[in-house]
Amino acid sequence: MKKIWEKDGYIIRQAEEKDKEAYYEQNFNPLDKEVARFTGCKETFTREEVLSFYEKCLISEDRYDFLIFSPEGKIIGESVINDIDWKVKSANYRICIFHSVERGKGIGSWAVKTAICFAFEELKLHRLELDVFSFNERAKHLYEKSGFKVEGIRRDAVLDEGKYADDIFMSILEVEYSKNR
Repeated sequence: MKKIWEKDGYIIRQAEEKDKEAYYEQNFNPLDKEVARFTGCKETFTREEVLSFYEKCLISEDRYDFLIFSPEGKIIGESVINDIDWKVKSANYRICIFHSVERGKGIGSWAVKTAICFAFEELKLHRLELDVFSFNERAKHLYEKSGFKVEGIRRDAVLDEGKYADDIFMSILEVEYSKNR
């Protein structure tokens, strides 16, 4: 089930083998420091680490990895439904816009709404969950605007620039999606 969505020249489509080199070169060479901060990952990855992970994602049966392309055809982000539990019909969600110049344009909002729609309408999931750090207020607001609700907080669970911050757990259920559609 290959899906493609388009809006104002931007495209979201499933990751493919042919994208792996560009995925690394355009986004991890180097990784934006704000991306590392907001996602809690390290700032430096080797080419081999990224390509190996990318290849594993392509063959995994418990995830859907979508790439976000600029009108110029550059990979600028990813939108991922992963850790799918088909029995419980539940999954995790994450999104990343890799480049600061692409943020604040509504691309993230569109990608989140597209992923939620795909999760409930195509995959027939019951629950979609995520976590977001408390210092990433822009993302938390986006998730709330998209229908996610806070369901728990791990207080002082992460360090951000020498200060403790919370890890906020959020989810949206199929019934909530259906009501707000």
